[in-house]
Amino acid sequence: MPSSNTINLRPRFKIEIPMGNETVLSTFQEAKKTQSEFIVSRIDDHVFIRFPKHKQHFWSPQLHLEINEVSANACLLRGLFGPNPTVWTFFMFLHFMVAGLFIAFGIWAYSNWALNTRYSIQLTGMLLMVLVWFVLYFAGSIGKASSKKEMAELYDFMNRILASTT
Repeated sequence: MPSSNTINLRPRFKIEIPMGNETVLSTFQEAKKTQSEFIVSRIDDHVFIRFPKHKQHFWSPQLHLEINEVSANACLLRGLFGPNPTVWTFFMFLHFMVAGLFIAFGIWAYSNWALNTRYSIQLTGMLLMVLVWFVLYFAGSIGKASSKKEMAELYDFMNRILASTT
């Protein structure tokens, strides 16, 4: 599960499996009934693995698997680690707000510059937005780093399920 890109906040991986996708999907469906360590849900070719509510915290990851058929007896599993979708949406909302405010301060600064009036407040606002963006980035990185152990648990669980299919 090594990430070749250190900036990647949502690690991804790809595994080719020498069996049909319905076989793999049904194995995950069975795991949902036979264990209580994780919450497993399936929607079409997608499987979501997450921790139960009592084990979750703000940065708890979940594992999203997409299992696509390549041929009658081969499939491609694509995995994506990420936080709870609500947390991710809120995080992206904050990023877009910071970007929007940066642009607004830039337009305001340009207008004041064109009118030959002071624009130091606007430049300070732009600088503040850059600093806030860095804080958001590092908060995301810290959240990812704090959940590496949980990501490994999800990945190991997925591998145990896949090993039971062979």
